[in-house]
Amino acid sequence: MKSTPVSGDQPVWSVGDLAARFGLETHVLRHWESMGLLSPARDGAGRRRYGADDAFRVATIMRSKAAGMSLEQIRVLLDGGAYDRHVILEAHIADLEQRMAEMELSREMTRHALGCRAHDITACPHFRSHVQDIVDGRVGQGPTLAETLRVSPDQGLVRAVPSARRT
Repeated sequence: MKSTPVSGDQPVWSVGDLAARFGLETHVLRHWESMGLLSPARDGAGRRRYGADDAFRVATIMRSKAAGMSLEQIRVLLDGGAYDRHVILEAHIADLEQRMAEMELSREMTRHALGCRAHDITACPHFRSHVQDIVDGRVGQGPTLAETLRVSPDQGLVRAVPSARRT
């Protein structure tokens, strides 16, 4: 993978080189640019040139996507002056905490299933205790992140809005 140093030790990559560095297709970087997530420099011929700061932005986008953030949320994350940035990030943290709690419950259920001697694990009383809240309808009573966050059509801003509870 080529990188060309400019002004000091700062490497510069082409769109193909940066995409390859992160295991992405070049159209992904172009799409992220069209979404306002990246703004690479251009050389004299108009070709995209990515530096170290761009590489950190790509890494941030990838980590944020892996954590379940939408591109709109990531755009807000990367824009320090974005309207209601803290609201968006707090909602994402709440979503992460909820998903982590659900994953922990799933892990406990799976561990029990691995060691359960019951032929039909759904008939095992202890296993059933892992899903009793769902059977009783006590799960999913709060708004989802998608219900909490709405995009304002006039400005394209993500905003927190009240929503009805799920049933």
